Amino acid sequence: GDVYKRQVIVPTLNEEKNIGIVLSKLKKYADEIIVVDGYSKDKTVDIAKKLGARVIFDDKGKGSALIKGFRAAKGDVIITFDADLSHRSSEIKKMTEKLKSYDVCMPSRFLGKSEDITPFRRFLNILLAKFINFVWKSSYTDVCYGLRGFRKEVIKKLELESSGFEIETEIAIKIAKKRLNFVEIPSIEKKRFLEKSKFNLFRDGLRIISRVVKELL
Repeated sequence: GDVYKRQVIVPTLNEEKNIGIVLSKLKKYADEIIVVDGYSKDKTVDIAKKLGARVIFDDKGKGSALIKGFRAAKGDVIITFDADLSHRSSEIKKMTEKLKSYDVCMPSRFLGKSEDITPFRRFLNILLAKFINFVWKSSYTDVCYGLRGFRKEVIKKLELESSGFEIETEIAIKIAKKRLNFVEIPSIEKKRFLEKSKFNLFRDGLRIISRVVKELL
């Protein structure tokens, strides 16, 4: 196997229908799974513990949960992974390979495909990527995706502070600002299983815009 100690961080909130399937598939690719739960009202935490995940709690939002997960993670390779069955755990193998030569591996739905994204959200995503590329001289195709891989030592350099869904945009901008070497690989985003997205286009869209503005200032 890999010499890498791979840890996968999974933020959860009321994911009892999905979490068992997600964790069972992830076990094949992770040395440890850290579930960061937003005080779920259902059986998410029980199922996660039963399947051997380490569970910690944070209820401020996705960004805050990931930051807490990053602090808890001690592995060489750290992967962020959504709990809604839209990511394919098999992509972690290729991500780990890439992290031998890159600081960050950014799977991209626009190099691969998405069965989940609406045409409007696709348009906004591409627009945002183009704007970030223009301002920070980067070459992203996808800046709002939950599947990401990092070398452990890179995370501290990012100095992340977003508490909501804008965390992914912040990650992309900071990688570009700090000139870290990243690579994109094609990713297939599957149709979300059972759940509708917790992303609210208006509320979270505004948070993303305000994060971009903050990074510009």
